[in-house]
Amino acid sequence: MRIGRLALAAAALLLLTTASVPAGTPLSQTERHSLSSDAFQPRGAAPRPVVQRPSHEPPFGAFVGSWDTYIPQIGRYAQWLGDANLQVGHTYLAGNGWADIEGEPVVLGLWSQWRLADPSRMLVLGVPMLVPNEAAVPDGEVARLLGQGARGDFDQHFLRLARRLVALGGADTVLTLGWEMNGVTYTHRCKPDPTAWKAYWRRIVSVMRSVPGQRFRFDFAPNRGLDAIPWTRCYPGDDVVDIIGMDSYDQPAGASFDDYVREPYGLQDQVEFAAKRGKPVSYPEWGLFRNGDNPQFVQRMVEWIRTHDTSYQTVTDYCPHGFWQCGQNPRSSALFKQLMTGSKGAPAGSQPTPPAPSPKITPAPSPAAPATPTAPATPTAPPPGTATPAAPASPTATASPTPSAAALSAEPAPSGRPARR
Repeated sequence: MRIGRLALAAAALLLLTTASVPAGTPLSQTERHSLSSDAFQPRGAAPRPVVQRPSHEPPFGAFVGSWDTYIPQIGRYAQWLGDANLQVGHTYLAGNGWADIEGEPVVLGLWSQWRLADPSRMLVLGVPMLVPNEAAVPDGEVARLLGQGARGDFDQHFLRLARRLVALGGADTVLTLGWEMNGVTYTHRCKPDPTAWKAYWRRIVSVMRSVPGQRFRFDFAPNRGLDAIPWTRCYPGDDVVDIIGMDSYDQPAGASFDDYVREPYGLQDQVEFAAKRGKPVSYPEWGLFRNGDNPQFVQRMVEWIRTHDTSYQTVTDYCPHGFWQCGQNPRSSALFKQLMTGSKGAPAGSQPTPPAPSPKITPAPSPAAPATPTAPATPTAPPPGTATPAAPASPTATASPTPSAAALSAEPAPSGRPARR
């Protein structure tokens, strides 16, 4: 998700076109598409691919916290929704150091056991590609690190993560590797060197798929829209991507859901890009934001998810985005509850068979023993006046895996989940 990134992107586009476009002239969709060699064809220029519809309710869940102590919150959330079948558990690895990327065994183990308790469940794990992942690392340094990764310098960390997941029962985890790579928030962003980024993604996938017993699925999940770079320029290839995801929040202020569908690199482009490749879509992060308590966004987003080939969806459930742990969105909360109450989800076995392993890459030699994971910083306490969550109190966590950039956001997040952008 982005703070004002659409505005920043629009400004950049205007700068690029000032030589031929008078100041203040709005860019049409066709003109915006023409700025990228990887652009989609403008609407109506050619037949669009057929977009599949699901034959069942897409599996759904909510982000309620990263540490294992938040697992009971999933059951409470389900009770709030009339014993709906919340089939998706969503958590993140911290990105402070390489030991974090290798995964804390206790946390991975307990989340994996939650998954194994029901064959219809799915575990989604956000995996940073570089560390430190939220430290405002300059573009030049990001490019250097991406080059190292593409050469195999970081193989051993992803090999350890894969081995731990398989050993602990998480062999079929969905991995949102390098999520929101088309933005500016994370060190694992793509723009500083798209070629190296794609090569590095391919290497990580090959290393993790080399572990016997794995059945991982890799979810390519950019931000919705143009952002800092067209996400098509970051796409690493059909053989190393299983799901085409998209994080989609209700912003910018004043925009409509139709804008989110039609914008370049938006929801329609996502589902058509996936349909051309025979892949499902996903929505790992979605929720309210710049337009406040907006039931129309909730209605349209749930309808969109239900009428496309959605592998899974997880709402970001804390203020200002969510419904259960956020008391400041009463109208949207009531509608979300009405839409999702009693949902049975998808039947067991409805998910596609994981792909065959990629050609093996020999990982770089690894140290004799992994380092102790570093504890990520505890999220900033909510400022005075913040709405009290409507959910039952969450267990206290001493540290918080952090997939987002608190530096770009003044909004609070629950313990166990960083502040989102």
